[in-house]
Amino acid sequence: MAAEKKGQVIVIKKIYVNAGHHGGSWKVALADFMTAMMAFFLVMWLLSQTTETKKAVSDYFSTPSMIEYNFQNFGVEITLEKLFLDLVNEPLKAFQSFLEPIDRTPNVLDFGSQKVVGAFMADKMGDIAKNFQAGPEGFQFDIVDLELFVAGTATPIENFVTVMERLKAVTTGLSDSEVSIASSLFNQSVAGSSPDLANKVAQERLDLIVRKVEGSLEHASVSVFGRTEVLEKTGYVEGQSRRPPGLIRFSIRQKELKADGTKPRKMEVLFGSSTTDLNFYDNFVKQITEQKSKDSKTE
Repeated sequence: MAAEKKGQVIVIKKIYVNAGHHGGSWKVALADFMTAMMAFFLVMWLLSQTTETKKAVSDYFSTPSMIEYNFQNFGVEITLEKLFLDLVNEPLKAFQSFLEPIDRTPNVLDFGSQKVVGAFMADKMGDIAKNFQAGPEGFQFDIVDLELFVAGTATPIENFVTVMERLKAVTTGLSDSEVSIASSLFNQSVAGSSPDLANKVAQERLDLIVRKVEGSLEHASVSVFGRTEVLEKTGYVEGQSRRPPGLIRFSIRQKELKADGTKPRKMEVLFGSSTTDLNFYDNFVKQITEQKSKDSKTE
C-alpha cells in the first residue's frame, strides 16, 4: 500500500514592529506653531478693524485689572484673602478677574470676602456710611439724613447728588440681589413734632432715594424694597435740645437663588476673627483718607 501523503504544514509568521519612544517634542513645536498662527490672525483682524475698535482693545490692555486695583486700594492681606477664596471656590472666575479692567462696574456681592467688601465700601463711601455690618449673605449701612436733606424736610441739599453718585458705585453692578431701603425719622425731627408730617417727610425721602437707586441698576434681577419708620424720641424737650437726626438704612442681600437657579456664593472671612460685625470698617476709612491726603500732598 502506498504511503499516505502527509498534509503540507503551512506556517504563518507574524512580525510585530515595536517602534521605540520618540518623545513628545513635536507637541511643543505644534503648540508654538499654533500660538504663532493665532497671533498672526489676531494681528490681521486688528488691522481690519475701525479706529474705535482699535482704541477699545488698546484701552482694555492698558487698564489695570481688578486684582491690581485691589492691591493698590485694599492692601495686600485682604487682596490675597479674596484671591485665595476665589481660587478655592471659583477658579475659572478668579483667573478671569486678572484680565477684567477696573472700568467695569463690579458686583460687590461677588467679592467673596467680607473684608474686601468692607474695604470697597470704605473706598467708595468713606465716612458717609455709618454702622457698617457685613455677613455671609450681604451687608448693611446707614447714612445720616443731614448728608442728604435739609433737616426735618424732604428737600435735597447740594451734597445729595454727590452721595448718590458715590452710592452708584455700590448698587449699579448688583445682580440677583435685594436692596432694602428704610427711611427712619423721629416725630421730633420735623416742625411741631407732628407724626403726620414726620410720616410724610419720611415717605417723600424714601420715594426719592428708591427712584435714584432703581435708575442706577444695570441688571433686572435686582429687587428694590422700601419702608418708612417713624418713632418717638424719648427724653427730647422741644426748644431745649437739638432736633434728632434721621437715618437712611441700606440693606443689600443676595437672593436665595440666582436667575439661573443656582445658589449664590456666600461671603467668607479667611483672616482674622470670624464675626459678622466688621468693626474694621472705620480703620479702612482712616487708612484710605490718610493715603489720599498723602497723594494730594505729593502732587
